[in-house]
Amino acid sequence: MARARCPAWRSTGAGSGSPCRSHTPAAPAAAARSWPPRPSPFSRSRPPPHPAPPAPLGIGDRLFPHLGNPGYDVLAYDIALDYHGPSRPLDAVTTVAARTTGHLRRINLDFTHGTVRSVLVDGVRAGYATAGEDLVVTPRAALPAHRRFAITVRHTSDPRGPARGGWVRTRDGLVMANQANAAHRVFPGNDHPSDKALFTFRVTAPKDLTVVAGGLPAGRTRHGSRTTWHYRARHPMATELVQIAIGRLAVVRRSGPGGLPLRDAVPVADRARLEAWTARTPRQISWMERQVGRYPFETYGVLVADATTGFELETQTLSLFERELFTGVGGLAWYVESIMVHELAHQWFGNSVTPRRWSDLWLSEAHATWYEARYADEHGGARLTERMRQAYLLSDIWRREGGPPADPRPADPGDQIGIFRPVLYEGGALVLYALRQEMGPAAFQRLQRAWVRRHRDGVAGTDDFVRLASRTAGRDLTGFLGRWLHGRTTPPMPGHPRWRTVEREEPRKGAPAALPAAKPG
Repeated sequence: MARARCPAWRSTGAGSGSPCRSHTPAAPAAAARSWPPRPSPFSRSRPPPHPAPPAPLGIGDRLFPHLGNPGYDVLAYDIALDYHGPSRPLDAVTTVAARTTGHLRRINLDFTHGTVRSVLVDGVRAGYATAGEDLVVTPRAALPAHRRFAITVRHTSDPRGPARGGWVRTRDGLVMANQANAAHRVFPGNDHPSDKALFTFRVTAPKDLTVVAGGLPAGRTRHGSRTTWHYRARHPMATELVQIAIGRLAVVRRSGPGGLPLRDAVPVADRARLEAWTARTPRQISWMERQVGRYPFETYGVLVADATTGFELETQTLSLFERELFTGVGGLAWYVESIMVHELAHQWFGNSVTPRRWSDLWLSEAHATWYEARYADEHGGARLTERMRQAYLLSDIWRREGGPPADPRPADPGDQIGIFRPVLYEGGALVLYALRQEMGPAAFQRLQRAWVRRHRDGVAGTDDFVRLASRTAGRDLTGFLGRWLHGRTTPPMPGHPRWRTVEREEPRKGAPAALPAAKPG
């Protein structure tokens, strides 16, 4: 919901409590000298002005205007969940440790689809109200700028209801799919990728179930018929990348390159059948490390869900895959492996280096698709040049339907994954192909390595990429990349003057298409 903000809001600092504070204009000089004096507008005989009602905020992201909240930076989340079955709400306690960036009279958290039971700020009970998809917290005293604080929310986390992201029910439990804007359907927080933080998870479930989560295990405690599983992430993470899975899962451990601890979580009944696929992860990591450098996190693994999602997802350190990807492909090993590499590549591009705004999403999906296509090219799939030629053919259609790669159109209301269009996947990879043609392969690889090294564990945007590309190439590429990233039509492809686009997609006869369908992940 849009709402106007007056200059007082901007001057007093975002989140100061009221977008338009009540100001009493100064009285004229003659009136000030009158006798008897008029009552002060702030005297006890007159009630103070009422604060503005709670309202949803946002940081102004063009694609999700009400996502995220101004006035603070989250440092860490501690999320405790008590699981009672896939058809009942989980009992939850979420503690958000943060630092104010301005004076705050109220604190907005993104949260919906759950019941709030109590809120504490620094251990003291605080007032709260809901406004749209925000939980608006009013501490007993305003928080000054640059102050650390902690909000503890006791709430429910509800896996029931419409499938709009967040919890996803499996055959015997739950997994999480928060992309793009659904983490706040699970826990309260600052649900925007620009505010990354550390995470600790404590999940209690019946003892016959297994819990896995992002990061490394940090202990397990048995309480009669229930077990609490403890995980901790060592690197900052965006809320959309959080993963917690509960169910009858087999956890398979192995070592990756350099002794990297790997763990896969698969349905117990499918452990033997899926081993042929999950055992390929170490060589996939080795391949990616040869392209862009050392794997950026403390662990990695594949989570296979017995559920229908329609997509795979790069949740940090534990990528989510549909069971059907591995059991229903009819022998297309190169295709399955290339999709696995797509999610693996996201650990560098999207997870370690996270888009600053959702309009920068092409930086994640373009690079993941680029390495997916390169891996397929080297392992029996479509040749890279032919795949890019086919993408070029359709590029104007994609731009017309979804906008340019770095200026995508918003999704339809209620369809948060609607922003994941072909123009970001194959269309974004086409931009990288054009850039490699323009820079040369050696300079392009230096750019790739420098990008993930320079912005590791941080956030970055399109302008950052353009500047680094120009610096690496030794010349200004602003105009070149501007046309490719923001143009309504596709520029000429360097080195391929005969490549053409089409106005509409024609059905293809004969061999299957070289381009797999784009989908989130």
